Amino acid sequence: MDTRTALLDSAERAARQRGFDAFSYADLARDVGIRKASIHHHFPKKADLALDLLERYAAAFMDTLAQMEATDISAADKLSAYLDLYRDAVDGGTQVCLCVAFSAGRANLPDPVLQRLNQFHEDSVEWLTRVLTEAGRDGSMSGLNDPAAEAHATLALMEGAQLLSRAAGEITPFDTATASFRCRLSPQKNTRSPR
Repeated sequence: MDTRTALLDSAERAARQRGFDAFSYADLARDVGIRKASIHHHFPKKADLALDLLERYAAAFMDTLAQMEATDISAADKLSAYLDLYRDAVDGGTQVCLCVAFSAGRANLPDPVLQRLNQFHEDSVEWLTRVLTEAGRDGSMSGLNDPAAEAHATLALMEGAQLLSRAAGEITPFDTATASFRCRLSPQKNTRSPR
């Protein structure tokens, strides 16, 4: 693994466990085993690190969503897989996903990072809206009236559930918060019309 990737991996772990403001370049240097001054070669300022970290995370996340969307499974199965992505990211209550960590600590993030964070949320809502629209067509989610409004509520639910779980240090709050959403998913009712 190259040094830049090792630094990004170390920074992502730290940000997801403690928050972006709760670690320094000295922490990264110690974790990766390089001199602190060497980090500035890759990331002159911590804001540069934040933006690169978010770009990498958002690209990987959206790629995962695109792969899910491309599969020939019901919309409910896609939404269940989306919920599982957020649940797995909590790692039993020890961390949150990077975008939740950045959202919680947004006061000290520079504008380019905040703009990228907002773009990540917009992209997530667009994906959710498409899949929720599909769920309305194939009947695989109950109580669905407005896919766009539901998409915003779903994103807020996932991110809020992560924060509850992280605060408690266990997964139970996430599962409790998302239980009614999961109960609304009914892949057995998949009546997808032919394309």
